[in-house]
Amino acid sequence: MKERYRLLGDFIRQVDVRNTDGKEENLLGVSVQKMFIPSIANTVGTDFTKYKVVKRGQFTYIPDTSRRGDKIGIALLTDYDEGLVSNIYTVFEVKDENELLPEYLMLWFSRPEFDRYARFKSHGSVREIMDWDEMCKVELPVPSIDKQRSIVKAYQTITERIELKRRINDNLEKTIKAVFKSWFLDFDAFDGVELVQSQYGLIPNGWHYELLGNLCDCVTKGTTPTTLGKDFTDTGINFIKGESINDDHSFNMTLFAHIDDKTDELLKRSRIYVNDIVFTIAGTLGKFALVDSSVVPANTNQAVAIIRTSKIMPAMLYSYFIGEWQVEFYKRNTQQAVQANLSLGTIKDLPILLPDSKGQDRYMQLVTPLIVGMQNNFSEIERLYELQNQLLARLSSSR
Repeated sequence: MKERYRLLGDFIRQVDVRNTDGKEENLLGVSVQKMFIPSIANTVGTDFTKYKVVKRGQFTYIPDTSRRGDKIGIALLTDYDEGLVSNIYTVFEVKDENELLPEYLMLWFSRPEFDRYARFKSHGSVREIMDWDEMCKVELPVPSIDKQRSIVKAYQTITERIELKRRINDNLEKTIKAVFKSWFLDFDAFDGVELVQSQYGLIPNGWHYELLGNLCDCVTKGTTPTTLGKDFTDTGINFIKGESINDDHSFNMTLFAHIDDKTDELLKRSRIYVNDIVFTIAGTLGKFALVDSSVVPANTNQAVAIIRTSKIMPAMLYSYFIGEWQVEFYKRNTQQAVQANLSLGTIKDLPILLPDSKGQDRYMQLVTPLIVGMQNNFSEIERLYELQNQLLARLSSSR
């Protein structure tokens, strides 16, 4: 055992309280993001008395690690006084919170190194599990309780800052949507302006529709390197997959893969540049983001389309996507196969309503500061995540 490290089993104990009252509220699962989530299990005909009760401040983990992408599902209950979990899950608690803070322990579990450790220590034939004995053999540094509180406080401060930036971005996005709706759907900003008939309906005089493909220098998608006999690498050129693009139009850089320079040269058709819009076209459709300098050099696979334009401002096109201009059109034209997908041809056929040049300038004066604000917040959130990761990495040297 490392010096100053302790066995986790000295600090924790299993809890097995059954739901004898048959309650059916707060049925929870555990995600590989190490959070409690509402359970999606089919509960028709379920005997709820067999479920385990987990209380605020207690942990739950899923011993089976073989089907979770090399991660272990484990979480600390903080959002409810109590919940219900499957009887195949393990519930445990800290014996004495004056010796080990549950929040500090959860930070230890949050480290990528713990996921790797859990997989290494898992065993079994049909299913690989990390059983209770192995959990108790986990070694970790246990500094003074004051030091633990200081570490937890620092982490929570960063987390609160991230959530603040996300809320600000939610408001900025809502504002962009409101401006977009006023301009391009309701024409509220053009009282008294003559409306004329177009092939898609009434529009302000001087405006016109243009297909997205005619506004773009490039609409393409990538290739998975493994289909060329090439492997991903630990470092190198960023390789963006659909899962790397968040619902809030930011990038999750921790989910980027990487390729070397030679593979990037083979895939040069799908290189990504600053101000490109990337858009998921297979699996989970319609997630998108505007590329900035923090992402490049980068490439992508066939599940992500690259939309590049110099004929209108990229930020203007980006605001159309935020305004959900494309949603109904793409829903009607989605191809259904093994998984839903959009063809590049369908993307190009999206009709875009364009103001005259003065109107475009006026519109961009309104939305550009909002988009810049969102991008700046994305950058700060990424830096804050890096700080969190650095703090987690330093846990192994905590004294």
